[in-house]
Amino acid sequence: MLRFKFIIALFLIANQFLFASDSLSVFKKRKLTLGFSSLALTSASLTYFNEVWYKEYKTKSLHQFNDNKEWFQLDKCGHAFATYQTGRLMMDAMNWAGYSKKKQFLIGGLSGFTYLAAIELMDGFSDGWGFSWGDIYANALGSGFAIGQKALWNEQRIQIKFSYYNSQYAKYNPKLLGESAYSQFLKDYNGQIYWISINPSSFIKAENKFPKWLNIAFGYGANGMIGANDNSILTENANQIYFNRYRQGYFSLDADLTRIKTKSKFLKSVFSCLNIIKIPFPNLEFSEKKLKFNYY
Repeated sequence: MLRFKFIIALFLIANQFLFASDSLSVFKKRKLTLGFSSLALTSASLTYFNEVWYKEYKTKSLHQFNDNKEWFQLDKCGHAFATYQTGRLMMDAMNWAGYSKKKQFLIGGLSGFTYLAAIELMDGFSDGWGFSWGDIYANALGSGFAIGQKALWNEQRIQIKFSYYNSQYAKYNPKLLGESAYSQFLKDYNGQIYWISINPSSFIKAENKFPKWLNIAFGYGANGMIGANDNSILTENANQIYFNRYRQGYFSLDADLTRIKTKSKFLKSVFSCLNIIKIPFPNLEFSEKKLKFNYY
């Protein structure tokens, strides 16, 4: 536990040091606001992860763990999503605070990668987990996706989004999938869907009638998982239960909330934050060689 606290403290100090630069500019108040708010959010989130993931495990020396085949790679999707969205939001926030484009890329764009690197170190010192190079590569992919679009188009035309629903599987392995909604949201990969949300209007140079806020979205999920690599046969009321593990593909419509016109700076900020979530909408699901229509 002491090691975890040291890693968290080191990350927070480095984070605050980066935002302390350029403090004499006309955007001093905005820079201070951004620095302290990022400090608070980082502290709160790392404390949450420590409670959910690491509290019940002992610490040990730094070690590696190959988890690339686990959970049908949904955990890797989660890493890419987290670093992408953190980078996107931080680059926008640093632009608001008056930072140069170079610092927006190097500090804001890589903030998600730096943050998840701290999480990965915590994994590496935990007896229940380990340092994963697969996670690091997924982190780099998400950050690169955000930075690349900012550099190429000065906007995010293709976004990585997230949606979640309560699955039926957590109760069969609550220690691994979460004992409450508080932890299942993070641990139960059966209920997680990751989306690539594309804005067609932004790719059409000429004037078009396509709504600027309307996106098309392709999702990926998996189901039937009560273990990382395989399932155990369960017994319930003297009956044996076995769940089939399978991948799921989705197609749906979505909304890019950042493209909704409003003069309110507050609403713009709210829309930007909410844009990490894929808007609930009927979708087509392809799984187990079958096509299914979902109303959610």
